[in-house]
Amino acid sequence: MIIDSYDEKSPAKINVKKNENAVPVDAVIYTFSHEIESYVTENYACEKVGEYKMASGSHPAYVFAHNGKKFGFYKTWVGAPACVAPIEEAASVFDAHRFIHFGGAGCLDKEIARGKVMIPTEAYRDEGTSYHYAPASDYIRIKNWETVRDFMEENKIPYVTGKTWTTDAFYRETVNNFEKHKAEGCISVEMEGSAVQAVCDFRGYEVYMFFTGGDLLDAPEWTMRKEKGQKKHTQHDPGHFAIALALAEYVSTRGR
Repeated sequence: MIIDSYDEKSPAKINVKKNENAVPVDAVIYTFSHEIESYVTENYACEKVGEYKMASGSHPAYVFAHNGKKFGFYKTWVGAPACVAPIEEAASVFDAHRFIHFGGAGCLDKEIARGKVMIPTEAYRDEGTSYHYAPASDYIRIKNWETVRDFMEENKIPYVTGKTWTTDAFYRETVNNFEKHKAEGCISVEMEGSAVQAVCDFRGYEVYMFFTGGDLLDAPEWTMRKEKGQKKHTQHDPGHFAIALALAEYVSTRGR
């Protein structure tokens, strides 16, 4: 069974080779949004230092300086296995141990407004990747959620905290499963959180995670809650990259 997949007693058959010339950075920020990738490369002095490759194509990896710090940046892929791969391969491009994970998430509570910052405290493991990085459990603790909360508090950014439901199958977010996870305290649903936390724990990395509240499941019918072409208050909002960048600066300045 998949929940028996965690194996800490034998080595992996495929391993990433550390690049001795990897670029030292204070933190790595990644996005799921092509809109934010374009915004960052157009508004920051980005230098391409490598790329991540898959059969479906490649994504450039960049570095840029900001307020005396150096940050890595790239656009990642959607879904737990594809999102975890560049984190595993980070050592081939960056010399880093901090990652900023942010993106859109479905909302399980109609009281949470679209665009609201949501900080996950635990993630339900309804995906397959995490079971290869951590012993089986229903939930995995999001290790640094309190640091993200403290950052939001200090910067007076409105937020909510709660559990998240990480799933591989967004077309199978059924009514019964929605009700179950909402009753357990889940406020969001997305596709990567639990796996990202598991791989970062396994590799000794620190990840800092927040989501942008998006489409609504807590309604008689699913709704996108946005107008055609809308960017503001969505995962494509450059304002949310600004939060991610400020968070990267915050954790690297404090050595967290």
